[in-house]
Order: sequence, then structure tokens, then C-alpha cells
Amino acid sequence: MSLETWLTFFVAAWLISLSPGPGALSCMAAGMRHGFRRAVWNILGLELGVIMLVGIVAAGLGAVLIASQLTFELIKWAGVAYLIWLGVCQWRAEPAPMVAASEADETRSGLVIRAFLINASNPKGIVFMLAVLPQFIDPAKPLGPQYLVCLATLLLTDIVVMCAYTLLAASVLRALRSPAHLRGINRFFGGLFVGAGVLLASFRR
Repeated sequence: MSLETWLTFFVAAWLISLSPGPGALSCMAAGMRHGFRRAVWNILGLELGVIMLVGIVAAGLGAVLIASQLTFELIKWAGVAYLIWLGVCQWRAEPAPMVAASEADETRSGLVIRAFLINASNPKGIVFMLAVLPQFIDPAKPLGPQYLVCLATLLLTDIVVMCAYTLLAASVLRALRSPAHLRGINRFFGGLFVGAGVLLASFRR
């Protein structure tokens, strides 16, 4: 991969990361609920999902997924159900101030798994990776190193952006103490998760 090609992909990676989606939404919700330090585990789960998506594309399994309508639909509707379930849980969450959240409220592994499933159950992400990554891969050169460079670039940009989303939510929303305000914020994020699920349901290849 030439420097010029990588710089172009670097710009594309920032645009991909900055695009609002379920990942950014989960970061803001986790930042509001748990604070930045604990919500970092949510970011870890998202990045594990990114690694899996790039791995699927690099292994050529993405093309199989695209070719199989049944597999695509199964994964898509699993993602829809999961996002809507997250939205309902967020909507019904108790309006507890973030500073009072207990360690048992949500484990670190729970945050990681939840965030991983958000990315892993989103076939739209695989389709997007299939549309973007191959444009920057030179088939005449070894593929492994090129995919690793692309993966490292995606992780770098996505971690920076997701940290910014998380820190913004933790910094701005942590001052809220009124149960009515907290309940309203929970329902706002819950509605956004449900909305993300509905949008995914309407996605067509």
C-alpha cells in the first residue's frame, strides 16, 4: 500500500468513524451512565467488533454473506432485535445519578459483550466494509499486511472518535441530578436505540 493510498484511506477512516451510528450511541449512553473510565470497556467491545468485521472481509467470508440472502436476513434481524431490546432496557432504566452507579450495575465483561454484539450483529457494517476496503487493497501485493494496515488505521480513528463521544456524554451529562432529567435522558437514548433498530430493519443491499 502506497503512502498516497494510505492517506486516502486515513481520511475515509475518519469519515467512517465520525458517522453517527449504534456504536456512537452506545458510547454516549455508557458515558452518561458509567462515566468515562468505566465506559472504556464499551469502546473495547466495539473495537473487537471492528476487528471481527475486517477479519470477515479479509477472509472472503463477507462475499459469502452477501451471496446468501437467508444468512444476511438472519443476521440483520438479529441486529434489529438486539438494538430494540437495548432501547427498551435503556428506556426502563432507573434514573440513578451516574456517580451513584454501583460496580454491580453492569460488569466490565457485560459492557464489552454488549458493545461487541452491537457491531457484530450489524450486517450493514460488513456490506460497508466490503464496499470500502477492497478499493484500497492492491491484489498484486501481499494481502495480509495491507489488511493489517487498514485495520490498525480503522482502530486508531475509531478509538479516538468513540472516546470523544464517551467523554462528551460523561462530561456534559454527569452534572444532571434530577430524577426527571435522568429519566428523560434514559428514554431519549432508549428511543434512539429503537430508532437505530428500525433503520437497520429498512436496510436493503
